[in-house]
Amino acid sequence: MNDFTIKVLWVYIVLLLIGGLIGFIKGKSKVSLITSAVFAALLILTTLRSVFQPGFALGVANLTLVVVLLVFAVRLAKTRKFMPSGLILAATVVVLALLNLVK
Repeated sequence: MNDFTIKVLWVYIVLLLIGGLIGFIKGKSKVSLITSAVFAALLILTTLRSVFQPGFALGVANLTLVVVLLVFAVRLAKTRKFMPSGLILAATVVVLALLNLVK
């Protein structure tokens, strides 16, 4: 991963954590807070160059993002509300594309 994709991941991580915090504050959802923290922690590990080899870090980031994508796709299908599931779903698609297309 290059510097641009790492910066993109950091923005996504912050948005993910803010979303989990909002879910906890507004809906008293501990699950939202915990899952966002877990996914964010995995993504943080992939951005730290000393933790994983670059190829493995990209694989872990891709796998984590695909799981996030599936979770929010299911939530969007159940609720049929764009906010917040659709927004995170769209952001995840963009981040996945940038991670794998920008070299």
